[in-house]
Amino acid sequence: MKKIAVIPARYAATRFPAKLMQMLGNKTVIRHTYDNTVATELFDDVIVATDSQIIFNEITSHGGKAVMSKKEHESGSDRIAEAVQDLDVDVIINVQGDEPFLEKEPLAKLLKSFEDQLVQVASLMHPIQEDQLNNPNIVKVVTDNADNALYFSRSCIPYKRDAEAAFTYHRHIGVYGYRKNALLQFVSWATGRLEQVEKLEQLRYLENGIRIRMVTTAFSAIGIDTPEDLESARKML
Repeated sequence: MKKIAVIPARYAATRFPAKLMQMLGNKTVIRHTYDNTVATELFDDVIVATDSQIIFNEITSHGGKAVMSKKEHESGSDRIAEAVQDLDVDVIINVQGDEPFLEKEPLAKLLKSFEDQLVQVASLMHPIQEDQLNNPNIVKVVTDNADNALYFSRSCIPYKRDAEAAFTYHRHIGVYGYRKNALLQFVSWATGRLEQVEKLEQLRYLENGIRIRMVTTAFSAIGIDTPEDLESARKML
Protein backbone atom coordinates (compact mmCIF):
# COMPACT_ATOMS: atom_id res chain seq x y z
CA MET A 1 0.00 0.00 0.00
CA LYS A 2 1.59 3.26 -1.12
CA LYS A 3 0.78 6.01 1.35
CA ILE A 4 1.55 9.71 1.30
CA ALA A 5 0.78 12.74 3.43
CA VAL A 6 -0.38 15.95 1.77
CA ILE A 7 -0.44 19.23 3.69
CA PRO A 8 -2.84 21.77 2.14
CA ALA A 9 -1.39 25.21 2.83
CA ARG A 10 -3.42 28.30 2.01
CA TYR A 11 -1.67 31.62 2.56
CA ALA A 12 -4.64 33.97 3.01
CA ALA A 13 -6.43 32.29 5.93
CA THR A 14 -9.61 34.18 6.82
CA ARG A 15 -9.13 34.50 10.57
CA PHE A 16 -5.33 34.81 10.62
CA PRO A 17 -3.75 35.68 7.25
CA ALA A 18 -0.23 34.34 6.69
CA LYS A 19 -0.43 32.27 9.87
CA LEU A 20 1.56 29.41 8.31
CA MET A 21 4.52 31.73 7.78
CA GLN A 22 4.60 32.97 11.38
CA MET A 23 7.68 32.05 13.37
CA LEU A 24 7.34 29.36 16.02
CA GLY A 25 10.70 29.09 17.69
CA ASN A 26 13.33 28.95 14.94
CA LYS A 27 10.97 27.72 12.18
CA THR A 28 7.76 28.81 10.54
CA VAL A 29 4.53 27.04 11.46
CA ILE A 30 4.33 25.27 8.09
CA ARG A 31 7.89 23.97 8.37
CA HIS A 32 7.19 22.56 11.83
CA THR A 33 4.18 20.73 10.41
CA TYR A 34 6.11 19.46 7.39
CA ASP A 35 9.19 18.38 9.35
CA ASN A 36 7.15 16.65 12.06
CA THR A 37 5.18 14.72 9.43
CA VAL A 38 8.37 13.60 7.68
CA ALA A 39 9.92 12.64 11.02
CA THR A 40 7.16 10.08 11.68
CA GLU A 41 8.69 7.92 8.89
CA LEU A 42 5.20 6.62 8.13
CA PHE A 43 4.91 7.88 4.56
CA ASP A 44 6.41 7.15 1.18
CA ASP A 45 6.22 10.88 0.47
CA VAL A 46 5.16 14.13 2.16
CA ILE A 47 4.00 17.03 0.00
CA VAL A 48 2.82 20.56 0.72
CA ALA A 49 0.07 21.66 -1.71
CA THR A 50 -0.17 25.44 -1.71
CA ASP A 51 -1.54 28.47 -3.54
CA SER A 52 1.37 30.61 -2.36
CA GLN A 53 4.77 31.09 -3.93
CA ILE A 54 5.98 32.22 -0.48
CA ILE A 55 4.99 28.93 1.16
CA PHE A 56 6.29 26.94 -1.83
CA ASN A 57 9.69 28.63 -1.50
CA GLU A 58 9.72 28.17 2.27
CA ILE A 59 9.38 24.40 1.92
CA THR A 60 11.53 23.78 -1.14
CA SER A 61 14.37 26.06 -0.03
CA HIS A 62 14.79 23.86 3.03
CA GLY A 63 14.83 20.62 1.05
CA GLY A 64 11.13 19.79 1.30
CA LYS A 65 8.66 18.89 -1.42
CA ALA A 66 5.84 21.23 -2.48
CA VAL A 67 3.49 21.69 -5.43
CA MET A 68 1.65 24.80 -6.56
CA SER A 69 -2.12 24.58 -7.04
CA LYS A 70 -3.20 25.43 -10.57
CA LYS A 71 -6.75 26.40 -9.56
CA GLU A 72 -8.60 28.29 -6.84
CA HIS A 73 -10.02 25.86 -4.28
CA GLU A 74 -12.83 26.03 -1.76
CA SER A 75 -11.29 23.48 0.61
CA GLY A 76 -8.17 21.59 1.50
CA SER A 77 -9.72 18.42 0.10
CA ASP A 78 -10.04 20.05 -3.33
CA ARG A 79 -6.43 21.22 -3.18
CA ILE A 80 -5.23 17.74 -2.23
CA ALA A 81 -7.28 16.10 -4.97
CA GLU A 82 -5.61 18.26 -7.59
CA ALA A 83 -2.17 17.46 -6.16
CA VAL A 84 -2.66 13.67 -6.20
CA GLN A 85 -4.76 13.26 -9.33
CA ASP A 86 -1.88 11.96 -11.45
CA LEU A 87 0.08 10.24 -8.67
CA ASP A 88 0.36 6.47 -8.21
CA VAL A 89 -0.85 6.30 -4.62
CA ASP A 90 -3.31 4.21 -2.60
CA VAL A 91 -3.94 6.17 0.61
CA ILE A 92 -3.59 9.90 1.25
CA ILE A 93 -3.46 11.46 4.72
CA ASN A 94 -4.60 15.06 4.93
CA VAL A 95 -2.43 16.83 7.51
CA GLN A 96 -3.58 20.33 8.40
CA GLY A 97 -0.87 22.92 7.84
CA ASP A 98 -1.64 24.71 11.09
CA GLU A 99 -1.06 21.61 13.27
CA PRO A 100 2.66 21.94 14.13
CA PHE A 101 2.45 19.53 17.09
CA LEU A 102 0.91 16.58 15.29
CA GLU A 103 2.29 13.29 16.62
CA LYS A 104 3.14 9.89 15.12
CA GLU A 105 0.65 7.82 17.14
CA PRO A 106 -2.62 9.18 15.67
CA LEU A 107 -1.24 9.09 12.12
CA ALA A 108 -0.10 5.48 12.55
CA LYS A 109 -3.53 4.47 13.88
CA LEU A 110 -5.23 6.26 11.00
CA LEU A 111 -3.09 4.41 8.44
CA LYS A 112 -3.70 1.08 10.17
CA SER A 113 -7.47 1.49 9.71
CA PHE A 114 -6.93 1.08 5.94
CA GLU A 115 -5.82 -2.50 6.46
CA ASP A 116 -9.58 -3.09 6.41
CA GLN A 117 -10.35 -3.09 2.69
CA LEU A 118 -13.87 -1.78 3.36
CA VAL A 119 -12.51 1.51 4.73
CA GLN A 120 -12.61 4.27 2.12
CA VAL A 121 -12.29 7.29 4.41
CA ALA A 122 -11.07 7.54 8.00
CA SER A 123 -10.62 10.29 10.54
CA LEU A 124 -9.74 10.88 14.19
CA MET A 125 -11.74 11.57 17.34
CA HIS A 126 -11.03 11.86 21.03
CA PRO A 127 -13.18 11.96 24.18
CA ILE A 128 -14.24 15.36 25.49
CA GLN A 129 -15.83 16.70 28.64
CA GLU A 130 -19.47 17.72 28.73
CA ASP A 131 -18.61 21.37 29.37
CA GLN A 132 -17.34 21.53 25.76
CA LEU A 133 -20.52 20.26 24.16
CA ASN A 134 -22.20 23.59 23.54
CA ASN A 135 -19.20 25.17 21.81
CA PRO A 136 -20.04 25.24 18.06
CA ASN A 137 -16.34 25.41 17.17
CA ILE A 138 -15.89 21.92 18.66
CA VAL A 139 -17.32 19.43 16.18
CA LYS A 140 -18.95 16.41 17.76
CA VAL A 141 -19.28 12.95 16.19
CA VAL A 142 -21.38 9.88 17.00
CA THR A 143 -20.57 6.41 15.67
CA ASP A 144 -22.12 3.01 15.14
CA ASN A 145 -20.88 -0.23 16.75
CA ALA A 146 -18.15 -0.56 14.10
CA ASP A 147 -16.86 2.98 14.76
CA ASN A 148 -18.25 4.35 11.50
CA ALA A 149 -19.51 7.91 11.81
CA LEU A 150 -23.28 8.29 11.96
CA TYR A 151 -23.23 12.09 12.07
CA PHE A 152 -21.05 15.12 12.74
CA SER A 153 -22.47 18.29 14.26
CA ARG A 154 -21.61 21.58 15.85
CA SER A 155 -24.50 20.88 18.21
CA CYS A 156 -24.44 18.52 21.15
CA ILE A 157 -25.09 14.99 19.89
CA PRO A 158 -26.62 12.88 21.25
CA TYR A 159 -28.95 14.82 23.54
CA LYS A 160 -29.25 13.25 26.97
CA ARG A 161 -32.94 12.64 27.60
CA ASP A 162 -31.92 11.24 30.98
CA ALA A 163 -29.32 13.52 32.56
CA GLU A 164 -27.88 10.60 34.54
CA ALA A 165 -27.25 8.43 31.47
CA ALA A 166 -23.63 7.39 31.03
CA PHE A 167 -22.16 8.38 27.66
CA THR A 168 -18.71 9.27 26.31
CA TYR A 169 -18.84 12.24 23.96
CA HIS A 170 -16.26 12.60 21.19
CA ARG A 171 -14.73 15.52 19.39
CA HIS A 172 -13.84 15.18 15.72
CA ILE A 173 -10.20 15.98 14.90
CA GLY A 174 -9.93 17.15 11.29
CA VAL A 175 -7.14 14.84 10.17
CA TYR A 176 -8.40 12.60 7.36
CA GLY A 177 -7.24 9.58 5.42
CA TYR A 178 -8.72 8.68 2.04
CA ARG A 179 -8.30 6.09 -0.61
CA LYS A 180 -7.50 8.01 -3.78
CA ASN A 181 -10.71 7.08 -5.59
CA ALA A 182 -12.87 8.15 -2.63
CA LEU A 183 -11.22 11.58 -2.56
CA LEU A 184 -11.62 12.09 -6.30
CA GLN A 185 -15.28 11.10 -6.00
CA PHE A 186 -15.77 13.57 -3.16
CA VAL A 187 -14.57 16.58 -5.14
CA SER A 188 -16.83 15.63 -8.07
CA TRP A 189 -19.99 15.81 -5.93
CA ALA A 190 -22.03 18.96 -5.36
CA THR A 191 -22.03 20.46 -1.88
CA GLY A 192 -24.53 18.55 0.25
CA ARG A 193 -27.59 19.92 2.07
CA LEU A 194 -26.32 18.97 5.52
CA GLU A 195 -22.85 20.23 4.62
CA GLN A 196 -24.30 23.63 3.76
CA VAL A 197 -26.21 23.85 7.03
CA GLU A 198 -23.42 22.72 9.38
CA LYS A 199 -20.51 24.04 7.27
CA LEU A 200 -18.81 20.65 7.68
CA GLU A 201 -17.50 19.19 4.45
CA GLN A 202 -17.18 15.65 5.81
CA LEU A 203 -20.98 15.40 5.78
CA ARG A 204 -20.77 15.23 1.99
CA TYR A 205 -19.35 11.72 2.29
CA LEU A 206 -22.20 10.58 4.55
CA GLU A 207 -24.82 12.17 2.32
CA ASN A 208 -23.43 10.18 -0.61
CA GLY A 209 -23.31 6.86 1.22
CA ILE A 210 -19.56 6.74 1.98
CA ARG A 211 -18.77 5.67 5.53
CA ILE A 212 -16.07 7.37 7.57
CA ARG A 213 -14.22 5.06 9.96
CA MET A 214 -13.47 6.94 13.17
CA VAL A 215 -10.24 6.17 15.03
CA THR A 216 -10.00 7.03 18.72
CA THR A 217 -6.82 8.71 19.88
CA ALA A 218 -5.60 10.41 23.05
CA PHE A 219 -4.05 13.13 20.87
CA SER A 220 -5.76 16.49 21.22
CA ALA A 221 -5.28 18.75 18.21
CA ILE A 222 -3.69 22.14 18.82
CA GLY A 223 -4.31 24.18 15.70
CA ILE A 224 -3.23 27.76 15.13
CA ASP A 225 -6.27 29.74 14.03
CA THR A 226 -5.67 33.07 15.78
CA PRO A 227 -2.74 35.21 17.01
CA GLU A 228 -3.66 34.06 20.52
CA ASP A 229 -3.25 30.43 19.46
CA LEU A 230 0.19 31.28 18.13
CA GLU A 231 1.24 32.81 21.45
CA SER A 232 0.02 29.69 23.26
CA ALA A 233 1.98 27.50 20.84
CA ARG A 234 5.14 29.54 21.45
CA LYS A 235 4.78 29.00 25.19
CA MET A 236 4.21 25.28 24.64
CA LEU A 237 7.27 25.00 22.41
